[in-house]
Amino acid sequence: MNPVLALALLLAAGLAATHLSLPRLRQHLSLHLSVAGGAPLVLAGLLLGPGLGVLDPTALRALAPVTALAIGWIGAGFGAQLEWRFARRIPRRVWGLAALQAGVILLVTVLTAWLLARAVPALASAWRPRLPALLTLAAAAIVSGPSAVALVARTVGVRRSLTRAFARAAVLDTALGGLVFALALALYHPRQPFAGGGVALAWAYWVAIAVVSSGGVGVLFLWLSRLRTDTSALGLDLLGVILCGSGLGYAAEVSPFVVCALATALIVNLSPHRRRVQALLAAWDPPIYAVFLILAGALVDLPTAWLLPAALLLGAIRLAARWVAARYLRPSVGLATVAQGGVALAIALSFTLIYSGSAAPGRGGGSVFTTVLIAVALAQAFAARAMALALRPAPVEVR
Repeated sequence: MNPVLALALLLAAGLAATHLSLPRLRQHLSLHLSVAGGAPLVLAGLLLGPGLGVLDPTALRALAPVTALAIGWIGAGFGAQLEWRFARRIPRRVWGLAALQAGVILLVTVLTAWLLARAVPALASAWRPRLPALLTLAAAAIVSGPSAVALVARTVGVRRSLTRAFARAAVLDTALGGLVFALALALYHPRQPFAGGGVALAWAYWVAIAVVSSGGVGVLFLWLSRLRTDTSALGLDLLGVILCGSGLGYAAEVSPFVVCALATALIVNLSPHRRRVQALLAAWDPPIYAVFLILAGALVDLPTAWLLPAALLLGAIRLAARWVAARYLRPSVGLATVAQGGVALAIALSFTLIYSGSAAPGRGGGSVFTTVLIAVALAQAFAARAMALALRPAPVEVR
């Protein structure tokens, strides 16, 4: 398909999706949450991509910069929630428990995926390069969706103060998952800059590239916003720097998500316009997220039927690990933050862009993304039930 027509189709679908009113399916709460989370848009992408071939691999490769922009925008939306004034209020014990939970999920996900790849050669072929793929699956499993968690809490009827607490806990989980992905990318990047330089030198190089890129983008916005006395053009400045950050992340192969998340984290902590920045990101999020979900459906790659049960098993293990966390580590939020959203998909799609060499499926990256997509769908299906379990009062022991 002509890439220009494909882009026009995506933009039209994204804008149209923001004006659709979805019916509330009270009798089927999980179905309602899946619909509200964008499942119909993913199905539309499946139809346009693997189904009808409208978004074929050639069009998807041409639309790779659009995919990078959508990933960068999701990263920017997440980074805008990383305000230091909130982070410093979190007790060290909470940080420690969240890190311990993340470590458990990381360990069991990598171990399970590694055993599956050893037992099923088709999965070993699908999840490659092996170690970065397994770490990306683990990073996506650690991640929660702050917006998705808030949506589930509101739907279930959780009071506002508790909803905010759950959303902030999800931000903490997501930050830890993003850190795992960034470290995996730095340690096992497909393009090593120094021949024979060793892992430490390559790691330092890619970390420096990510920090310089995101810092430069953030400082650019701060400089532009201080040049203007009129803040009416702030939205244009923000769009420009996110375009710049997404392009840098895509071209330098350090992930648009990582660059834009760090850039907006810098902006909201140093700019006097942080509330306006957060409002602008929220206002533009629905159409861009709709485009992202359609592209996500079009990029689904299922080279082997084993991928479906493997993804469901990994998703089930994530739920089990969070149940253990709710019982022994984080009783108030372990199950409440089961829901996932665009961040997990953006991390997996970043892997596809970097390790597959394009946005088109194939050569391993699309299979990793498909695995994460199925696991996210499973998490969304059980999110309401998990939230209800998290809110259930602890049994009183009778002595």
